[in-house]
Amino acid sequence: MAVRSADARWNGKLKDGNGTMRMGGGGWEGPYSFASRFEEGQGTNPEELIAAAHAGCFSMALSGELGKAGHDPKSVATTAKVHLNKSDAGFSITRIHLETQAEVPGLDAGEFQKLAEAAKKGCPVSRALQAVEITLDATLQG
Repeated sequence: MAVRSADARWNGKLKDGNGTMRMGGGGWEGPYSFASRFEEGQGTNPEELIAAAHAGCFSMALSGELGKAGHDPKSVATTAKVHLNKSDAGFSITRIHLETQAEVPGLDAGEFQKLAEAAKKGCPVSRALQAVEITLDATLQG
């Protein structure tokens, strides 16, 4: 089975340090910092990478569910919003909200919703993150 990797390097103290994250396949490398994670600073953060992974995985899972049901999609576009909140215990990811739009000719809206929910449950990233609430808004276009 496939094993995927990424790596990160951090330099310095938590608040004034900086780092770089890199995808193992070489498709992306970028900076991150305390400001990019907990404030609105430049760079990325682990939560954005989780969001990207979830959006990509869900889009593929929905395409697969639609195809298995005999409805080949023209397109599936998904945004994942990872909610990072602070409590007395520290920072935690408390929720992930998926927003997806799909163009699928000839598909009934009710059937689309069922297939979108099945994709949410079956997506490997959703399954890996099942300790977190995952919500979904799915819109059928065209």
